[in-house]
Amino acid sequence: MQDSTITSIGIDFGGTSVKLGVCRGGELLCTDEPITTANFAGPQALVGEMAARVAKLRKQHAAITAIGVGVPGLVDFENGYVHELTNVPGWKHVPLKAILGEKTGLPVIVENDANAMCYAEFRYGAARGLRNVVALTMGTGIGGGLVLDGRMYRGSCFAAGEIGQMSIDYDGVAGHYGNLGALEKYTGNHQIAEHAVRRYAEAGVGKDIEDCTPKKIAEAAAAGDNIARQIWDEVAEWLGTALASIGWLLNPDAFVIGGGVAQAGDLIFSPLKRKVQSMLSTVVWEKLQILPAKFSNEAGIIGNAALAADEA
Repeated sequence: MQDSTITSIGIDFGGTSVKLGVCRGGELLCTDEPITTANFAGPQALVGEMAARVAKLRKQHAAITAIGVGVPGLVDFENGYVHELTNVPGWKHVPLKAILGEKTGLPVIVENDANAMCYAEFRYGAARGLRNVVALTMGTGIGGGLVLDGRMYRGSCFAAGEIGQMSIDYDGVAGHYGNLGALEKYTGNHQIAEHAVRRYAEAGVGKDIEDCTPKKIAEAAAAGDNIARQIWDEVAEWLGTALASIGWLLNPDAFVIGGGVAQAGDLIFSPLKRKVQSMLSTVVWEKLQILPAKFSNEAGIIGNAALAADEA
């Protein structure tokens, strides 16, 4: 059930920091200073600090009734159990819902961070008013979330939506799980930079990987660099191949794309739309939208808070 009057806390748990904010109806009312994860040894100490921050926020907003936490890893949504966190040592097999709920006395939901971003865009962002939404967050890796028929779809083991692990080449680069041709091994930030270094070298131009971040490649393309434009066309080919397959499978209303790659704007969205359209029938394509995400760094807080409020 969706209720825009509930005040809730969203917690965005990243690899280096934990960010907290208070939300109501998609509006971010306030935030607290980020917690640096490296300053706390193990889950108990860090969850204790999260609980202390929650208590601080409740003094400012007495109406807070629920907490939503998004984490970068595989979770058991039903039980609020973290299987393992990406790039956070010691976070394996942690009953986060139970621990944080006991320390705060509030209902807690625990969600995958890409699902939270997807929900923020579905409820209050670029895909507001749509029923079937596929969201991607593109950074170091590629995360994904699915809203089908107006509800988050998590799969039988709550691991659905891992779009970065989908194969775009059955004989391609090996992914983290041995899956050949995994999308994120082509379109992650570092992979785009490595590809750009190679493309410039082929043209006789020496560039370091620091000169080839997606942001710098976008700036170069906007300034008229043809090689940079070709790089974005190639990234669109890879990404579009995956999106077209998802289009055939799910027939969504929209793809919403966030993260650093989306900041390239038309450099990525124009060739991406052409690629996806070229691989779909008119029936699938004619109402399909490919949209940049509305929310940026605040997506995790807003999405987790909205999930907690709606579950409440």
